[in-house]
Amino acid sequence: MTDLSFLTQMFNQKKITRRQFISGLSALGLAAAVSPTLLSGNAMAATPQKGGRFIMGCTGGSTTDSMDPGTLTSNMNQNLNWQIRNNLVEIDHNFNVIPELAESWGATPDAKVWTFKLRKGIEFHNGKTMTAEDVIFSINHHRGEESKSAAKAYLKSIENIKTDGKYEIIFELSGGSADFPFILGDYHLGICPAGTKGPEWEKGVGTGGYILEKWEPGVRAFAKRNPNYWKEGRAHFDEVETLSIVDTNARTNALKTGQINYMDRTELKTVHLLKKMPGINVLATTGTAHYTIPMLVDKSPYNDNNVRMALKLAVDREALVKQILRGYGQVGNDHPIAPVNKYHAKNLEQRKYDPEKAKFYMKKAGKLDHVFNLHAADAAFAGAVDAAVLIKEQAKKAGININVVREPDDGYWSNVWIKKEWVMCYWGGRPIEDMMFSVAYAADAPWNDTHWKNAPFNKLLVAARAELDTDKRRKMYEDMQEICRNDGGTVVPMYNQMVEASSDKLEHGPMSGHMAMDGMRNAERWWFKS
Repeated sequence: MTDLSFLTQMFNQKKITRRQFISGLSALGLAAAVSPTLLSGNAMAATPQKGGRFIMGCTGGSTTDSMDPGTLTSNMNQNLNWQIRNNLVEIDHNFNVIPELAESWGATPDAKVWTFKLRKGIEFHNGKTMTAEDVIFSINHHRGEESKSAAKAYLKSIENIKTDGKYEIIFELSGGSADFPFILGDYHLGICPAGTKGPEWEKGVGTGGYILEKWEPGVRAFAKRNPNYWKEGRAHFDEVETLSIVDTNARTNALKTGQINYMDRTELKTVHLLKKMPGINVLATTGTAHYTIPMLVDKSPYNDNNVRMALKLAVDREALVKQILRGYGQVGNDHPIAPVNKYHAKNLEQRKYDPEKAKFYMKKAGKLDHVFNLHAADAAFAGAVDAAVLIKEQAKKAGININVVREPDDGYWSNVWIKKEWVMCYWGGRPIEDMMFSVAYAADAPWNDTHWKNAPFNKLLVAARAELDTDKRRKMYEDMQEICRNDGGTVVPMYNQMVEASSDKLEHGPMSGHMAMDGMRNAERWWFKS
């Protein structure tokens, strides 16, 4: 056995730590050449193999889902989106932006003008060659006056998009945007053929690794490998079947019996049992994901910040992490920027459970006799109903009366979220602060699920986006997190790890914490063992 083989075996058997493994490689003069897969914990992962049907069981699918890229709200259609489409850029597992349909890019010194050079010879599934025309159409789809796309807020700073030939795109912005390439990696901004409209969106024509064969919203999607896929070392499965299985127990049973190869959002109450089952791997990934409880601040009594403060203080975050997440996460601080984000405000005072102070604020608001309806369904996240019931019990110690309203899973995101006054919610997070704040906290954001408008916050949002000095940007984003914490209409009780499970017949490289399901790209990145 070679020295490298011995080190690899010791690492896989957990007899040495990752640091000891890398030190050993350094001693052999191999550390610089070691592959990312080797260092991910999959040290014995084989070379990717082609073939097989990959079957996923996903949460969140709804009969109201669409493949219009501006309307992607569920795990099911978000994942399907990246089976069939590509973006100009990709966000990798290390939260770096890397080339995808764009092969390179650059900006003027003030970051106000960005130029992207496109790859040549890329074909859509319908045989059309991708050019700048398709890119401009795809981005403008989200910018129109009537657009309700969540990505519209990201693109507000774009004043003009033009092309210098068929394979170069120039974005002219109203102000500097240091992280502009990250925006183009958002899952809404997949590139589609120019002119796509109406029912044509549901055909899912893109440049991705799989071609959509069948699409039943909220039920099933079926795709076959694109024989002309342009990416090397991606899209290994012959076929991908994506099933909407909203019920956690049903997903778990389907995995146990081999009906599916992968499930998202495992039942954390029983995940310890799943870990013991032969043939199943449990995957826990730390990323930007977080659970929220947004309230509509333009409706009484949530328009009173005393009420908002009282409800935030009435939540025992540590108990939620322990009982709902079973330790797979950490407490939140009423803002959406996760500890893995670059500008997370780690020195911001952590809000703690304080029934007496909660009662003080609620009494100050004159609402101790008010009944607060908290709308919940496990479509929001696994354990959402249990979390709501637990919060109800926690609030009782503050004299606050919460009524948990159990909502149907189907249609939760279209009929409850942003519609009802106080709801359970889940966010996958975003790789950069500007994107998270722009999509959900800016005054005019389409997914501002509290209708919160704070002038100092919105002023800082624009300023931070254009600030090129790292230290100044950090201070701005930290200030924005503090404003959210103290004035916002969202309770952010916990950041969750993404706990998923798969057949041990599957292989993959380092898992992405960018979004669930390996950054929503598991169909493209994974493969079956030979």
